[in-house]
Amino acid sequence: MDQNVSESTFRQEVENKYIVYNSLFANLPYHDMGKLGALTPMLYDLANEELNKEKNPKDIIEFFLNKYAYLNKEEDKNELLFRIIQFIERQVVLFDSVEDASFDKIIAVNHQNGTLENLYQVAQQQNKLKEVYEELKTFKVRVVFTAHPTQFYPNTVLRIISDLTEAIQDNDITQINNLLQQLGRTPFINKNKLTPLEEANSIIYYLRYVYYDAIGQLHEKLFSEYYSENKDFIPIMELGFWPGGDRDGNPYVTSSITKKVTQELRTSIMKCYYNDLKKISRRLTFRGVYEKLRELSQLIYDNSFGVKKGLTTEIILEKALEIRRILVDDHDGIFLNELDRFIRQVQTFRMHFASLDIRQDSSIHQKILNAIVKRYNLSEKSYDEMDKEEKFYVLFQSNILIQESDFEEDIIKDTIRNIKQIKQIQEENGVHAIHRYIISNSTSIFSVLEVFALFEFCGYKKEDIELDIIPLFETVEGLDNAESIMQQLYNLPLYREHLMRREKRQTIMLGFSDGTKDGGYVKANWAIFKAKEELTKVSKDNEIEVLFFDGRGGPPARGGGKTRQFYASQGPTIASNQIQLTIQGQTISSSYGSINQAKHNFEQLITAGISNRVFENKQLILSPKDRYILDELSKISYKKYEELKEHPQFIAYLEERTTVEYYGKANIGSRPSKRKKDSSGLQFKDLRAIPFVGAWSQAKQNVPGYFGFGTAIQEFKEQGRLSELQDLYEHSLYFRTLVQNSMMSMIKCNFKLTSYMKDNDKFSDFWNILNEEFKLTYDLLLEVSKQKVLMEKEEINRMSVLCREKIMLPLLVIQQFALQKINETENDEERIVYERMLVRTLFGIINASRNSA
Repeated sequence: MDQNVSESTFRQEVENKYIVYNSLFANLPYHDMGKLGALTPMLYDLANEELNKEKNPKDIIEFFLNKYAYLNKEEDKNELLFRIIQFIERQVVLFDSVEDASFDKIIAVNHQNGTLENLYQVAQQQNKLKEVYEELKTFKVRVVFTAHPTQFYPNTVLRIISDLTEAIQDNDITQINNLLQQLGRTPFINKNKLTPLEEANSIIYYLRYVYYDAIGQLHEKLFSEYYSENKDFIPIMELGFWPGGDRDGNPYVTSSITKKVTQELRTSIMKCYYNDLKKISRRLTFRGVYEKLRELSQLIYDNSFGVKKGLTTEIILEKALEIRRILVDDHDGIFLNELDRFIRQVQTFRMHFASLDIRQDSSIHQKILNAIVKRYNLSEKSYDEMDKEEKFYVLFQSNILIQESDFEEDIIKDTIRNIKQIKQIQEENGVHAIHRYIISNSTSIFSVLEVFALFEFCGYKKEDIELDIIPLFETVEGLDNAESIMQQLYNLPLYREHLMRREKRQTIMLGFSDGTKDGGYVKANWAIFKAKEELTKVSKDNEIEVLFFDGRGGPPARGGGKTRQFYASQGPTIASNQIQLTIQGQTISSSYGSINQAKHNFEQLITAGISNRVFENKQLILSPKDRYILDELSKISYKKYEELKEHPQFIAYLEERTTVEYYGKANIGSRPSKRKKDSSGLQFKDLRAIPFVGAWSQAKQNVPGYFGFGTAIQEFKEQGRLSELQDLYEHSLYFRTLVQNSMMSMIKCNFKLTSYMKDNDKFSDFWNILNEEFKLTYDLLLEVSKQKVLMEKEEINRMSVLCREKIMLPLLVIQQFALQKINETENDEERIVYERMLVRTLFGIINASRNSA
């Protein structure tokens, strides 16, 4: 990539256009927009100048209100700050839209690898087209959309972004002006907390209007290059879905919600099919064809407004293939390609659109087993008190049939009800509608066996359990024990028989978010890499095909960042016959929010996986020396991170000096921000990864994305071994990705924002620890990578980050002001106002950062 060309393209297509449209927005004729348009840049200039002098944000805001805004009353001052927050929120939307509108042009100048065209060219050059074709027969990418609360835009605003992006692409000034006016008047917050069904429907919107077409077009590209007939076509893309199925920590997801979501998914795909057939019927107007096409359309239409039994994927395909035969035999196959595209869409999405995963924490299953043991008098002991042999006996020799009416507690009744209804859902929507049960916090073989037994207790025969039971290893302890757990499971005849019925495949989920929260950035990433290697080997030794499912968030601190590079760096020691990953909240709209974006990023995943399996790359091989170095870095950084967690001010700092307690008040998702509801105060183990990582991001400290890395590198440097890390950076794609993702976290840090705390009586020592580790890591990552600035060789991404940081700076200062006011005031009414102010700043800061939560 030519850095000068990239920089000039970004400035022309994004920065300059944003300046033009922002001036248009700032001069809209209502609500004193001109005043806000003038005051907001003044606040930015003041904040930028004063923070460089290490001034307190509270003093900066008070000076601004008194000297620039000329306001005396507290109510007027607070009202202006709220208005500025709202103004900047809309500036962020405008920047999002301008940047999204430039997507194709930015991609063009980047000349990135990862396209299907590039894959085809490389395969031709290396005489490996046949190998690529063979891989495409079995390789899959499974993208799973979750309901994790990281999307701070309400659906109304997301629609405006989409329309504004299109208007900017068309340079339609009238429409841009109208949409900016709409933007100025549209609320940015949800008055009430979303329900799980509302969450599901908001993502189903993307399924219908983005992913249905994006995946269809992607499959067409693949079909034109690699397939010769429809019978050869095997969908490479699969969609998964969590809203309405993810029960972990969300008491609002019930069996009733699960059923409703599967019905919504089914009716939504029927509407997509019906719309396709309407378009096709405009072309296939021939005798013998048109009538049967109308018959199929009517059948699908009848299923677009509720589940009507009897319609299956096989019936749709049978009727479509009959129409195809008549079209070929009697009408020379005219417009055959349009009908074939429809057939491939049905083969891809079937009756379920996206497979709904069920997820629950292992502790809930243990709770249910305790209740079952007590209710049916299976032992004098509680389930928790039993040894392994006693648990085996209870789970597989009890011969009981449980009823939800035998229990009083809602979660037990509903879990039983949900397990029982899975078979009915599979009959209505197809087996793939629900075929995976994920167990969070898996710690032993019983985490898996308890779920298996619960299905039997609910009346399933072993051979009727048509589900993959998926352990989720997410803590440092869980990752360390994963190999042993799976070896024990593979050795159990009853579980091995289950795997034989599941095509000898075992899916294992690995949690990056909680892993990083628990063990720190370097430790978590390296532990997951090694766990994958160990699980690959133990599965292969047991003749089981292992499929890894990565629970990744948006930012590097939750496993995000450079997604394609991450998968391209996995290497031959890790099973990679499928790529499965979560896409959630903000990442759905920011990286997969349009057809072009989705196609591009799906392509990146496909080609990363195929290239990794087909083409040799020395940068994927880690030598024994490389592994020793990574082990050392992991141990040193983990020790440093553990010391931080054990610091007496760690929890107090999170509570008093970050926004961690305010995520739950933002009404952006249905799930509570903590796993337990109690008044015992903040407990680290109960804190979810999203508010944990998000709070550090809001404070512009991004601790989980780098902390401990610098200390580890410093120890190497003191031993005269820095060159070893520089060599590793040059020849290892894995280590390079690790460093570059950490850089992405660090470039979004701004310790000047909180430098006033270095003299704070309570938190000065703790803040200084954070700041010193940041400065150390910053300098040493540049030394290791031999760069002058962070993300030096990723100019467009770097410029995008810096533009966004500039837009959000006034919000950050207002947030720090509100946080200090909350901690200082003893007046409840004042505290409520400042808490509202703080919560409002969350929206713009998260949205401007794009992948910070």
